[in-house]
Amino acid sequence: MARSCGYTPSFPMTDTQTPAEQQTRLRTIKSFVMRAGRITEGQQRALEQGWPQFGLELEDGLQDFDAVFGRSAPRTFEIGFGMGHSTLEMAAAAPEQDFIGVEVHRPGVGALLMGVQQRGLSNVRVYSCDALDVLRQCVADASLDRVLLFFPDPWHKARHHKRRIVQPAFAELIRQKLKVGGVLHMATDWEPYAEHMLEVLSAAPGFRNLAADGRWVERPEERPVTKFERRGERLGHGVWDLKFQRID
Repeated sequence: MARSCGYTPSFPMTDTQTPAEQQTRLRTIKSFVMRAGRITEGQQRALEQGWPQFGLELEDGLQDFDAVFGRSAPRTFEIGFGMGHSTLEMAAAAPEQDFIGVEVHRPGVGALLMGVQQRGLSNVRVYSCDALDVLRQCVADASLDRVLLFFPDPWHKARHHKRRIVQPAFAELIRQKLKVGGVLHMATDWEPYAEHMLEVLSAAPGFRNLAADGRWVERPEERPVTKFERRGERLGHGVWDLKFQRID
């Protein structure tokens, strides 16, 4: 369950900012908040052994992902994959698709690379840096089929809501990187954040809500259920999934 995606801004975003001003502001904020965590020997070994084959560097700039993966295939970009459990399940279940995961926390990157190597997967590549920087610098416009944002930090307190990753400028960046027809899939276990996501994406130009009722979709089969989510369901906690499709 990822809890690493949240803004750390130096000043609040307002609805009166122009798109250019919002893009400038997007360059000053991060898609994550650093969390403490110890890396195990196994995770460190997986990093050392797996990074040369599966790791990608921000400094390499704009990527030709067809060349990276050695094929042209449906492409999913996941923001903040946590410990990588869902990423591994999705990649193993859909070998005909390619997955690009971004996570700043070394234990999670190591855990994902360990799983990739153990399962013999070839359709996963990993960045270990800010996902917003990767989107801006490494991903061509209109090149992604899906963007996934599962269980980002909800920033519960009202004074921290401006730190949430889902903001108007974020929606516009995702729209630029998705193909027409591509989908942004978000999930959260915090209903007020789900309402916030719904409000932001409903107001964002170029998107269509795929929910029949204009709110949430039923939990898609392609999104794996985590242990944390199962525990939350036993305690009566809900999970809200949202899917928005780029229409222009």
